[in-house]
Amino acid sequence: QVQVQESGPDLVRPSQTLSLRCSVSGGSRTTGYHSWTWIRQPPGKGLEWIGIIPFGATTAYSPSLKSRASISRDTSNNQSFLQLSSVTPEDTAVYYCRHSRVISGIRYDYFGQGTQVTVSS
Repeated sequence: QVQVQESGPDLVRPSQTLSLRCSVSGGSRTTGYHSWTWIRQPPGKGLEWIGIIPFGATTAYSPSLKSRASISRDTSNNQSFLQLSSVTPEDTAVYYCRHSRVISGIRYDYFGQGTQVTVSS
């Protein structure tokens, strides 16, 4: 059974860099094509797509966050990382990680429960 877990600080000061990790356990690390997507949901608002690091392709970001966001992955440890620089209180949100695997033409999506991040002084 595949499980996804986001982790990182609960509180980040304005102008600092937010750093989150997404860890995946279970399943095969080498079977299929794996990608990682980061999404967030500010309080009282809908889901916002941050970016994706696909298998064998260039990382893509939301145009509104492209200048501040960086997504990477550690394939050997089945992890992905999100960094968001120069944060403001508007970056306060629940941050989610989606791990996707395409196996024999079928995509399987696995979501973490999300981690609350508050940007405040």
